[in-house]
Amino acid sequence: MNPRYVLLEAGRQLRNVRSLVFTFVVPIAMLLIFGTAYGADGAVDPATRLPWLVETTVQMAGYGAMMAGLSQAFAIVNERSIGWNRQLRLTPLTGTAYLASKVVAALLIAAASIAAVVIVSVLALQAHLGAGEWFAAGAGLWIGIVPFALIAILIGQFARPDFAQPLFMVTFLGLSILPAWMTDVAHAVPSYWLNRLGQLGAAGSGDVLVPMLVLGAWTAALAALITWRYRHDAARA
Repeated sequence: MNPRYVLLEAGRQLRNVRSLVFTFVVPIAMLLIFGTAYGADGAVDPATRLPWLVETTVQMAGYGAMMAGLSQAFAIVNERSIGWNRQLRLTPLTGTAYLASKVVAALLIAAASIAAVVIVSVLALQAHLGAGEWFAAGAGLWIGIVPFALIAILIGQFARPDFAQPLFMVTFLGLSILPAWMTDVAHAVPSYWLNRLGQLGAAGSGDVLVPMLVLGAWTAALAALITWRYRHDAARA
């Protein structure tokens, strides 16, 4: 994989205003609103034993990271619509490297989003947590977005430009907003375990094996689907 191409890809996406709004502005705005409303009194969530402000920070950082991963769908759909992916097949860049570059770009943007949310929480809302716990929480969220980047790649490989936006919204809402009575379903989707990894990191204790196994299973299954689809698309082209 060409590191220069990856950096150019990440830089191009960071110039996308729409992507920046959902990846940086929305999670920070929601953090300021909900953190001020519910986290100022230092109350603790009895389930996770984390201060509500810290838990809200983890959730909003996870939201921004998830958006960084899922937004790759639009880049791929646009590139497919103009034939850019076919042009790349004429270059030394392999198909695997092209798809991997989307994951790496998502990781770079997600790292910036997570850091921005945490910094705002600490400086503006005075969220109290040790540096090690903040790092562990951010690292857990960062690692956990790989399946979301793969979901975006899968959407990008199938969706047409006019259906990309509604398909993205259905996917995002399905991953992030589930009613309480669908607890069993919520435990199967990667967004639940993404948030769980962040909580375990912030708490500084707990078993991360189950979240890692679930997210790893999602990653393996999605990678297999993406590989099949890309080979099918390349053979047809």
